[in-house]
This record gives sequence, C-alpha cells and structure tokens, in this order.
Amino acid sequence: MTHWLSTYGFLIVSMTLGALLALSLYLPFMSGQLSLASPGFYAIGGYIAAILSTRVFSAVTPYPLWCMAVELVLAVVCCGLLGWGIGVPVLRLRGIYFAIATIALVEVLRVLALNLEITGGAIGIFGVPQPFREPLGYLWLTLPLLVVVAIAIGRLEHSRPGQAMQAIRADELVATTLGIDATRYKVLGFTLGAMLAGVAGVLSAHLLNTWNPRQGTFDTGIIALTAVLIGGNRTFIGAVVGGMVFTALPELLRGLADQPQLPTAIAAFLRDGRMILYGGLIVLGTCFFPQGVCQPPRWRQLQSRLRVWRHIQKDLLH
Repeated sequence: MTHWLSTYGFLIVSMTLGALLALSLYLPFMSGQLSLASPGFYAIGGYIAAILSTRVFSAVTPYPLWCMAVELVLAVVCCGLLGWGIGVPVLRLRGIYFAIATIALVEVLRVLALNLEITGGAIGIFGVPQPFREPLGYLWLTLPLLVVVAIAIGRLEHSRPGQAMQAIRADELVATTLGIDATRYKVLGFTLGAMLAGVAGVLSAHLLNTWNPRQGTFDTGIIALTAVLIGGNRTFIGAVVGGMVFTALPELLRGLADQPQLPTAIAAFLRDGRMILYGGLIVLGTCFFPQGVCQPPRWRQLQSRLRVWRHIQKDLLH
C-alpha cells in the first residue's frame, strides 16, 4: 500500500487539484454563466506562488508553510479583486458572448505572461521550492481544502444567495421580475470562482516545481468544462467527481497506449489525442446527459430504490 501511494501520490494530489479547478468553474455556472476564465486566475495564482517563493522568500528546504499561507492569501485577494473588477462590466454580456469574453481574458493573460520579464517569458519560472519531500505530502493540504470548499459550496446551494443564483440560471428574466439582483449574484459567483482558481494555482505551482505560460491555457479550461458538464452541472458533487476523473483520464489513456498489442495509430491517438476525446465527450454528454451524470434527481431516485430494497429485505426476513 505504501509503495502504491508513493507511486501514484502525484496523480492523487493532481486529482484533488483538478476537482478544485472544476469547482471554480462550477461557481459561476450556478448562476448560468458559462465562464472559461478560471484557467486565467489559476495561472495568476501559480505566478504569485512562483515569484514570491523564488524571489522574495528564502528558498529553504522544506519550504515553510507560513510562506505558502501568505501566497494563498495574496492569491485570494488578487484574484478576488481582479475577478470582481472584470466581472462587473463583463457579466452584463450573456450566453456565448460572455464565454468568448472569458476566453479572451485567458488569452490576454497568457500573452502577458509570455512577454513580461517578471514571469520568465516563455521559459517560465523554475525551481519553485517544495514544502514537502514527497508529492503525497500535499494531500494534507489539498484534501482538507477540497472537503471544506465542497461543504461550503453545498451550504451555499441551499442558502438564500445560492437559491437566487439557481433561479437566475433557470430564468434570468423571471428572477429579475421577482426582485433578484442578477448582476450582483453573477458577480458573486464569478468572484468566488476566481478566488478558488487562484488557490488551486498556488498549490499546483509548488507541486509542479515550475510555472510557465503553458499552465492555465484554454486547454485547461476545456478540461475543467468537460469535468463540470459530464460530471454534473446541477450539484457540486458532479464537479468534484468530474474533476477527479478527467484529471486521471490522461494517465489511464497513456497506460492503455503502452500496451504492446495496440496498433501504432490507436496508441498515438490515446497518447496525444485527449483533447479530441474531451470534445467528443462534451458533445455526447450534452446529448445524453444534459445535466451531467451526477444529478440531484438521480440521487433521490437511487435513495428511493434503496429504501424500497430495504423494505423488501425486511419483509423477506419476517
């Protein structure tokens, strides 16, 4: 068991970070906003961690956790302020126009990272210090954080702001007629998602030991979008499950591609064509599971079936 954990520790931690990134995309989705801006804030959080840890704080091994806490707080503040500042004007757009605006934001941030000296240009920043000696050590941070964030979002769904966001997602015009400030709640979801993406970026920069413009690109947004749409866009559980599954999927595909009996063309597709596969899954998922695999009605149906099965067992025993 210890050998298995040490072998797959990096993947396990990456799965928890993938779930956090999917939740950052789910938060604006609660109010019906298809946002692909999370990779941009994810990149900002990573650069904050990389710059502070390599140029401001002393590179002590292991890296002090209090320095990492400072990076997390700064990432939350910066991404929150930027998310609020961008969200107020941009969230007046609707539908595909809003999605295009968020894609443009990610591209602007990527170009800035490529050309600014402080970000290291196209090469990026190497040697981000490690707070743990083994990748599995990050699980002590990422797993409790994922549990706390998931519980908080679950409570948000049943709170008054969460109910207002879900009403906006169902029908914004009706929600506005009922007196709900749609812009306010959409900005709230967008800002919370930006803050969570920044936190995931800080943790990812230390886990990867490097940060460059290839992190936090449009491809990252597509993976997170696939996780939310296929996992379930009506409950936070779907985002968590989808984020973990689609983070582990490339490793599974690489394992299948290494099988010697596979034809070369199929092996190459499994190894390099994951974005094509993600696109196909989005198309098939929206056709057959428009609300995702994990849906509240499905959970209620499963619970009712389990109750019926328990009653049948009791009747058979008596």
